[in-house]
Amino acid sequence: MDRDQERLGILQDHVAAHGVLPSYAGMAELLGFRSKAGVAKFSGRMVDRGLLRKAPGGQLAPAPAFFARPLVGRSPAGFPSPADELLEDAITIDDYLVDHPSRTVLVLVRGDSMIGAGIQDGDYVVVERRERAEPGSIVVAIVDGEFTVKYLDRDAKGYFLRPANPHFPTIRPKATLEIFGVVVGLFRKYPS
Repeated sequence: MDRDQERLGILQDHVAAHGVLPSYAGMAELLGFRSKAGVAKFSGRMVDRGLLRKAPGGQLAPAPAFFARPLVGRSPAGFPSPADELLEDAITIDDYLVDHPSRTVLVLVRGDSMIGAGIQDGDYVVVERRERAEPGSIVVAIVDGEFTVKYLDRDAKGYFLRPANPHFPTIRPKATLEIFGVVVGLFRKYPS
């Protein structure tokens, strides 16, 4: 790993912990520069790479690419294979999961009615707010005033919600069924 990449990692950890970039003097101390001139050269390289940007007033701010995570290869979930070297790409979670930021929300899942679809209790589903969805989509719906995550299905009787766990019943609305949004992804944090 080159020195700039190592320093970038330190800055990313700092922003994660404090929410902002340090001042030039703070950056010099944090990154081990002897002068603000060293910080200026480093930050210029980060601006050129699209990782930092100049905010109004000349302050440095993280650019969207600052939060990108390196894509380090592919890992089969079957038999082991030779490890790939670090790939050139980096992606942000938003770039990968969010097409419409103004309509995208997170919903914390409680319960295990969708475990067959890989959605577990404690997961966060990424939901694009929409009033319509196609049958077969995983949706967050409001059925008779209650939120739930299920597959949307339709038969001769109308729309209904289907769990991905055989221990849970199909839900047919008694009065109303509204689509809150369509699930476009999920994430979970594993215990460390």
